[in-house]
Amino acid sequence: MKRNLTLVIMATGAFGLAFAATKFWHAPPSGMVWIPGGEFTMGTNDPDASPAERPAHRVRLDGFWIDSTDVTNADFRRFVEATGYVTTAEKAPTAEEIQRYAMPGARPPKSEDLVAGSLVFAPPDHPVELNDVGQWWKWTPGANWQHPEGPGSSIEGKDDHPVVHVSWFDAEAYAQWAGKRLPTEAEWEFAARGGLDGKKYVWGDEPFSDEGPQCNNFQGHFPDKNTVKDGYERTSPVRAFAPNRYGLYDMSGNVWQWCSDWFLPNTYVLTVGKTVAVNPKGPEHSFDRRQRPPEKVHRGGSFLCCVGYCFNYRPSARMGCTPDTGMSHVGFRCVKSP
Repeated sequence: MKRNLTLVIMATGAFGLAFAATKFWHAPPSGMVWIPGGEFTMGTNDPDASPAERPAHRVRLDGFWIDSTDVTNADFRRFVEATGYVTTAEKAPTAEEIQRYAMPGARPPKSEDLVAGSLVFAPPDHPVELNDVGQWWKWTPGANWQHPEGPGSSIEGKDDHPVVHVSWFDAEAYAQWAGKRLPTEAEWEFAARGGLDGKKYVWGDEPFSDEGPQCNNFQGHFPDKNTVKDGYERTSPVRAFAPNRYGLYDMSGNVWQWCSDWFLPNTYVLTVGKTVAVNPKGPEHSFDRRQRPPEKVHRGGSFLCCVGYCFNYRPSARMGCTPDTGMSHVGFRCVKSP
């Protein structure tokens, strides 16, 4: 009798497990990789790193899905065709919109300057001082995700390149349409490290190699001479370089990637405590509007990063930009909670 009762309980238990698996398990979202929850060291104590990356601190995250690649031109085209969405760079701004992110007291823009466009990397033909980004960034009317270098340029044949000239608002709109969201800064760094906790690069501690490039960045003398040893002067296809240990491509170089967090250079100093941070979502606000326009975080570096200037293709590197900004080296990828 006891044996029969045991068998009934065992059978019922097996059925219950099968039912639970049927009810709660779903196929992996297409094009996404599961990142198991865990604890890691976020940031760095490297004295050569930016103060914004310090101090290193412990963070614990729940598991999440993340796109294996940046959102591509083909992905973004499907979104636009399905919704009729118009990106920030394709809309002529109003004076009010520009003033919203301008420094207090700044002169209003001239009416003739209120045209649709975006910022394009335009390398000078000679060496320049590196304290003025205006020497290689050019406001270009007509530049947008379909025309990344301005009128006359095209993304034809580049369906597998990351979409660029997308503002944070554009990235957020795409994520909502896709049933996803933008990653928190902590999720992004955890995924980028691929389990290599505390390493300098997403591939380990070995320096970047000009002869065997681990990612798409700037090689040569920035910003006037790119030797293109990695094979790409600007963006590269999203699977052109080896993935990290989680199977994620371009977590270093190619294009910067928007995150959901507001940006503050001293975020870690303000928020790091003695205990492990659990699922942090960043500060509640960015800069004081009276001192500097608010910014959102982007991560990962781009094809313009190099040791001599922008050494930001490291997983701890963090930058910020106003959410209405589009540039020829900024894209994004999405995440999804289980």
